[in-house]
Amino acid sequence: MTLENHKQILGFDNKNFVHPWESMKTVGDNHRTFAEKARGIYIYDENGKKLIDGPGGMWCVQIGYERPEMAKAISDQVLKVPYYSPWNMSSSPSAVLANMIAEMAPGDLDHVFFTTCGSTAVDSAIRFVHFYNNILGRPQKKTIISREKAYHGSTYLSATMSGKSRDRDWLDTASDLVHFLPNVNPSQRPRGMTMDSFLEEKISELESSIKNLGAERTAAFIAEPVLASGGVIIPPKGYHQRCLEICHKYDVLYISDEVVTAFGRLGYWFASKEVFGIQPDIITCAKGLTSGYVPIGAFIVSEKIFGSISGVRSEDAMFSNGFTYSGHPVSSAAAIKNIEIIEKENLLEHVRIVSPHFQKRLHQLRKLPIIGETRGIGLIGCVEGRIMDSSRPEDLALDYELGARIDKHCQALGLIVRPLLNMCVFSPPLIITMEQIDQMFDILEQGILRASEELREEGLWKE
Repeated sequence: MTLENHKQILGFDNKNFVHPWESMKTVGDNHRTFAEKARGIYIYDENGKKLIDGPGGMWCVQIGYERPEMAKAISDQVLKVPYYSPWNMSSSPSAVLANMIAEMAPGDLDHVFFTTCGSTAVDSAIRFVHFYNNILGRPQKKTIISREKAYHGSTYLSATMSGKSRDRDWLDTASDLVHFLPNVNPSQRPRGMTMDSFLEEKISELESSIKNLGAERTAAFIAEPVLASGGVIIPPKGYHQRCLEICHKYDVLYISDEVVTAFGRLGYWFASKEVFGIQPDIITCAKGLTSGYVPIGAFIVSEKIFGSISGVRSEDAMFSNGFTYSGHPVSSAAAIKNIEIIEKENLLEHVRIVSPHFQKRLHQLRKLPIIGETRGIGLIGCVEGRIMDSSRPEDLALDYELGARIDKHCQALGLIVRPLLNMCVFSPPLIITMEQIDQMFDILEQGILRASEELREEGLWKE
């Protein structure tokens, strides 16, 4: 790409392309990096600069970039049949994929509803829960319990379930449908509180909320196994198991939002049972299902739930929810090939092998004075800066500044990070090697040191 061509395209980007999460203050005056080529774990920008993709796209590029076999699977399906109407037809890839997912999912989660992404998977799952209670003659049982710092999507209903306060500042949600539990981040527990006491407090909050809302009004509890966009928050050990017990005690469904954690991110197809020891009533997934090559999402329902409202028990009801691209044959073919690649290359085992080294390098960054905490599990991690001290009030602008400066220096050194305020999160492609993990964290450390020195020189931070 020539300099003149890039200037023209940058103009189009600023004039015409309204980006997701667009800042209205700077709209029309951005200088974003352009991803023009990709291979393996690397992105190449408009200048040909090679960058490690630290976030793995958006938590999703499991098998890495430039996969000829994936391109062929997509192309073959496009030439065979690129689309069918989901209203009254089906296709072989869609049916095969549904069977593959059902066999991977824990227990009796046998029924797969395809959507377009994670947001629509969560949206549809919530609608299904409401539908389920309507058929059972419980139209008042509709409230969903979620958590602070949770992220469940960007549709109206999935955004309603999201507990990231700044995502809700300027956009409306159906607040009457949701109740939020306090932060489950163990590092935020009061000084002197043991982890066991913190766990008991979190479980008590869930049970008290169900009692206060009324079990007859509480439909479901939705929880990411790891709160990814909230800053890779990992609840205390045993939390999910205890929550599931409480939910079933009060006839409340448990929805495990595995949009980020499914398809290998923690070394298993699904993390709910293999990592956290639970069998949910519903699982939502997307992202890693096709490694981001084409859009798709799904929610998976247990036979126990599905069977109780189908057949003779259905009241002749229709689940009138769907999308133009539900079960899209090209997306389904891509997902099948993605799963085949993960199996053929033993990527689940690979993740389990390299994850300890990833986590070791992640936690070594705690030695840096400006880093307050590191959190992670599997091939997902977060580095959180602590620029303020107890004598100064919270400064949101300074938190943004810290993240932006780390981002700037890392990119100059050859690494893409995803800054979340004063945090940087990582979920690299699952194919990453030990050597590449070292390279990634070496760059990150240098980026943090450079940002720290700048802030120190400007008087914005001191050790």
